[in-house]
Amino acid sequence: MQFRQLRYFVKIVEAGSFSKAALVVHVAQPALSQQIAELEQRLGVSLLQRSARGVRPTAAGTALYKEATGLLHQLDQLPLVIRSPEDEMKGLVNLGIAISLAPKIIGGLLEECRSALPKVNVRLSDGDSLSLANRITSTTLDLAIIYEDALAAQVIRTPLFRQRLYVISATPLIEGKETITLRELADLPLVLPAPGNGRRDLIDRTFANAKLSHRVVQEADALSSEMWAVRNEVGCTILPVGDMSHFGPHAFVKPVLIEPSMHLTCSIVRSGNLPLSGAAEALHDCLLKFMAHRSRQPDMRGLEWISTRA
Repeated sequence: MQFRQLRYFVKIVEAGSFSKAALVVHVAQPALSQQIAELEQRLGVSLLQRSARGVRPTAAGTALYKEATGLLHQLDQLPLVIRSPEDEMKGLVNLGIAISLAPKIIGGLLEECRSALPKVNVRLSDGDSLSLANRITSTTLDLAIIYEDALAAQVIRTPLFRQRLYVISATPLIEGKETITLRELADLPLVLPAPGNGRRDLIDRTFANAKLSHRVVQEADALSSEMWAVRNEVGCTILPVGDMSHFGPHAFVKPVLIEPSMHLTCSIVRSGNLPLSGAAEALHDCLLKFMAHRSRQPDMRGLEWISTRA
C-alpha cells in the first residue's frame, strides 16, 4: 500500500467523483481509477460505490477514510516535528470556532494571531460544537474553540469559561423581567437543534430533572436556520449568548437569563491521539491569552472564567 494511493482515495471521497478529484490531484482520471483499483485489490474489499451521480464510500471505505485522514495528517506534520526551534512558528493550523461564538471573536482573534504569529497561516472553520469536536477526533482540525457538555476521551481540552444560557427571541417575553424560570419557559414555543446536539441534550436534561416538559415547535440542523426561525417569530431559542448585537442591532431583543441557570463550558480542544505541531502549540497559547482578555469585555455576559492557565 502506498501513501499516494491513500491520498487519492481521500480526495475522491471528499470530491464525490473521480473527475473532480483528478483535477485536484492533477492526475488523469484513468490513472486515478487504476490506483484505486490496485488499493481495493490489495485490501481485498470494495471501497467505493459508483453511480451516475458520482461515488460514495462503502462501509469499508468509510472506515479507511477515517483512518487514512489521521495517518496522512501525521505524515504531513513530520516536517514540522523535526524542524529546528526557530522554524516552529511557521506552518498551517486548521482552527474551528463554534458558530455562536465566532461573530464575537473572529476579528480580534485574527488580528492577535497575525501580530503574535506572523508566519502561521490560520485556516478557519465554523460550525456547531459537535461537528467541530468530530473533526478534531478525525484530525481534519488541529484546534477548536467549542461549547461542550461532555466530550469523548480521545479529545484533550483546555477549559476556558463556564457560560450561562439565555433565552433568545425576536419580541419581548415577559415585560420588565431580566430572568425567566424554567416553568415560565416551558410554556413558550422553542426552536432548538435536534437531539444529539450538546446544547439540546443539556436543555432536555435540565427540563427532565425539573420534571417539566418543553414545547419544541421546530428543530434546526444549523444555527443560521435556527436564528431565522426565531427572527420570524416561529419561537424562541436557548443559546450561550448574552449579547446579540453581533447578530444585528435590531434583530433580537435583549437576551433573558434562565433561572435556575444552565451552563455550557467553553474549551479549546485538540486530538488526544496526535501531538500538535509547533505552530499549533503556539496558536493554542495565543488563543488562551486572547480569550482571557476577551472574556473581560462588557459584551461577554454571563460567563465565569475557570482556566488556571491564564
